[in-house]
Amino acid sequence: MIAGHPTLEGGCHCGAITLAFSTALTPETTSPRACDCGFCRAHGAAWISDPAGQLVIRAQADRLRRYRQGSLAAQFLLCGECGVLVGVLHEDGERGYAAVNTACLDARDAFAASVPASPQTLSADEKTARWRQLWVGDVRLLG
Repeated sequence: MIAGHPTLEGGCHCGAITLAFSTALTPETTSPRACDCGFCRAHGAAWISDPAGQLVIRAQADRLRRYRQGSLAAQFLLCGECGVLVGVLHEDGERGYAAVNTACLDARDAFAASVPASPQTLSADEKTARWRQLWVGDVRLLG
């Protein structure tokens, strides 16, 4: 994790997936982005990310499920056992960019109010450019 940065921890309900997000963001002053697509709305997802942060996701390999929808450029990471949506990942060559669903974090209730986001109005190229700017660029998926 990044020295001097607090780590937000969380994971799925059954414990098959855990995550540690090292970031300078503080929940009380961070407004998650509430995507208005049908998938995110169905899961109650509200996303945070920090391009200067670091994210480590540990998953039991047989429990991690990946789901693509919309432009198919991002993979939603869900637990195959309990169904919790923990994050979203975009792979660009050998590098991954990710955002974390605040609903799976231990500090979920400490975040500021969510703000609406509507990425479905963007083209596929605009989406991936936005993700490379906003999402965590130091991502490790272990399992």
